[in-house]
Amino acid sequence: MYVKVTTSGPRQYVQLVESYRDDAGRVKKRTIATLGRLDQIGDDLEAVIRGLSKISGNPTPSLDKPHITFESARAFGDVWALTELWNTLGFQHLRRVFKDSRYGFDIEACVRMMVFNRLCDPDSKLGVLRWLETVALPDLPEAAIQHHHLLRAMDALVEHQAAVDGVLAGLLRPLVDQDLSMVFYDLTTIRTEGLTSLPKDVRKFGMSKEGLIARQFMLGIVQTADGLPIYHQVFEGNTAEAPTLLPTVDQVLSRFPSIRRLILVADRGLLSLDNIKRLQGVKLKSGEPLEYIIAVPGRRYNEFSTLLKGFHESHCQDAADQESVGELAWQDLRLVVAHDPLRADAQKQARDKQIQELIAQGEQWAGKLDSQDLGQKHKGRKLSDAGATARFYHAVAEARLSKIIQVDLKAKTFSYAMNEAALTQAERMDGKLLLVTNTQDLKPKEVIQRYKSLADIERGFRVLKSKLEIGPVYHRLPDRIRAHTTLCRANALKNI
Repeated sequence: MYVKVTTSGPRQYVQLVESYRDDAGRVKKRTIATLGRLDQIGDDLEAVIRGLSKISGNPTPSLDKPHITFESARAFGDVWALTELWNTLGFQHLRRVFKDSRYGFDIEACVRMMVFNRLCDPDSKLGVLRWLETVALPDLPEAAIQHHHLLRAMDALVEHQAAVDGVLAGLLRPLVDQDLSMVFYDLTTIRTEGLTSLPKDVRKFGMSKEGLIARQFMLGIVQTADGLPIYHQVFEGNTAEAPTLLPTVDQVLSRFPSIRRLILVADRGLLSLDNIKRLQGVKLKSGEPLEYIIAVPGRRYNEFSTLLKGFHESHCQDAADQESVGELAWQDLRLVVAHDPLRADAQKQARDKQIQELIAQGEQWAGKLDSQDLGQKHKGRKLSDAGATARFYHAVAEARLSKIIQVDLKAKTFSYAMNEAALTQAERMDGKLLLVTNTQDLKPKEVIQRYKSLADIERGFRVLKSKLEIGPVYHRLPDRIRAHTTLCRANALKNI
């Protein structure tokens, strides 16, 4: 039975019609009742509808227009994949660390939320809450999460730092080769914002990796040969690099005690005699000594000039385009030397150009001073011997050529001299890479290859600074800064 509107002439009528089958089985229709003209029914039709609904026991249907609202679509694919990866890698075990905490909310969920945001759309902690409104995070009670929950979750990370590091180390141990592990250590600078000073503040003014004086903190990272960050440490922004090496080595060995052989590769700024002496005394739990490959910084190349004289004459002077590799003995250690003739030629040309420009400037000033002594006048301010000496000395020092172009600061007149021996010594060190190592079974070319793999850690730094946007950091409290780096390291683990 159904309602049908029929037309008869200019008018339309509302009828109640039913279908039935005749004796021959054919479907036919018959009118049960005519409810009236369509243009005259009005409220009477609504009364009929309500009466029929009441008799049938069904709720009375609303004749009002439905209220329709439109909501923005939420992203789901990336956060769903990250949730699966989080559980697959075992990060959900962090829940055990915070199970008995005094905070009274799901810290692991807040940490997971901040980690996912750093991977998908890096933003501030307030920005995390705005980002939550655009995604559909599985198993995450975003309605109950507020800004102070995120900050307190960061505090909990630092409060349970040892347990968190233990969980992360447990996740990484199956991925680290226990028989022979090659690890790389380096530091970078992370810029910070803010003018306040706090007790034990890690934000200090220092020389950044970009060559500028900035308020910053130092971040040390230890990575495997596969680029897996297995440890990190925050240092004050004005910390020298060399003293950070030994404490970092101790922490890595304590977290991965089952490694039977470990080779540490470190960059130039970490070489010091104290470090080498102490590294030689470090033993693994297997009884094997810690092995290392450390680059010699350029400022110390002069100490090796005499030692390298024979190597340079036999391997480098006749080198064409191929890199020359050799080995020398130094303080009961192996000094592996690589010479790149193309790089050596480029360094020599750049230095010769600087020397020529400085000498031309010096001769111009000397000529002007001589002509002034003869009574000749020149445009501009009068040049003095002391002024010419100071300006020329600063130009030479800025070009880092003070050992080659020696300015006489004690002379009453402007004078300088070329130190040909220093120039020959500098040319001898052009294109050289010096590595100190105590490994016994690696050939010189293998040592060079291992050190050049240190570029992987630079890639890790680029991931932290660009993709994960670790800096600039706006947190003031030292513990919040450390928690921020822990979150970014967790992101780096999932980004490998």
